[in-house]
Amino acid sequence: MKWKDYVWPVIGLAAVAFSGWLLYGELRGISAEDVVAGFQAIPVHRWFLAGAGAIVAYAALAGYDHIALTHLGKRVSWIFVTLCSFTTYALSHNIGGSVASGAVIRYRAYATQGLTGQDVGVLVAFCWFTFILATVFLFGIVLVLEPGLTDRFVDLEALPITLSSTTGFICLALVGLYVLGSWIGFRPLKIRGFRLDYPRLPIVARQLTIGPIELIGAASVIYFALPEAGNPGFLIVLGVFIVAFSVASATHAPGGIGVFEIVALAGFPDMDKVSVLTALLVFRLFYLIVPLLLALFVVVGFERRQLARRRRPFG
Repeated sequence: MKWKDYVWPVIGLAAVAFSGWLLYGELRGISAEDVVAGFQAIPVHRWFLAGAGAIVAYAALAGYDHIALTHLGKRVSWIFVTLCSFTTYALSHNIGGSVASGAVIRYRAYATQGLTGQDVGVLVAFCWFTFILATVFLFGIVLVLEPGLTDRFVDLEALPITLSSTTGFICLALVGLYVLGSWIGFRPLKIRGFRLDYPRLPIVARQLTIGPIELIGAASVIYFALPEAGNPGFLIVLGVFIVAFSVASATHAPGGIGVFEIVALAGFPDMDKVSVLTALLVFRLFYLIVPLLLALFVVVGFERRQLARRRRPFG
């Protein structure tokens, strides 16, 4: 292995350590009893709504792979794609380095369906870009409608509030340029034997539908787990989630642990820390832990089936 192979793991671990130190300082006065009381304070119906939000998010994540395969012109069983996508994201969200880890998992699965390494490479890049596109699109909308969001993370009292809304319009303009490129019909990008086609308008429309649904579903887990009293509203929760999730993803920290929490806590400065921490733990439960456990069963079942197929000719 080269030294470059260690860069992101080291950055991820450093981010976890530093965030853990900051998180310890933030939560020093909170006891386990406080957290348990926070869980008990969440009404039963909001537990169900939070769980439903996670289901919507993972259903939309499956749509990422479906869109990418449609773009590639590959036909794969809907059930296989859904299980593969669910397993990929459930594992990569917990492992960290979602692009690299997701590529390995997807190649193992899709190679059995006739996809080449290049096909999987394009699929992974397409899914990653769909996430980025959805993030920029939704963040732009939030900044236009709630320009005060940035005040929760940075002291902008000396700067005009229009700075945030302007940033929002720039984000939306970038998305608009992407749509325009599809409408004009840019030529495919060819590098040696590699070819990357610009998505057609129907594909782009699906990207701008499925991607935001995934982020909205994930953010709703936190929204429903937060108490109604003092809740800043869904748009603010969505904006804080996008910032926290993006920062955690950028560090490649396993599960974004510590990083996600410290950024999210900073985004809710006026709320009770116990309530916010409880909501973040509910998010980890529904969006990370439960899917991870289910994904492990899927992986075991898949590998057993592959082993049985390899043994069959010799039985």
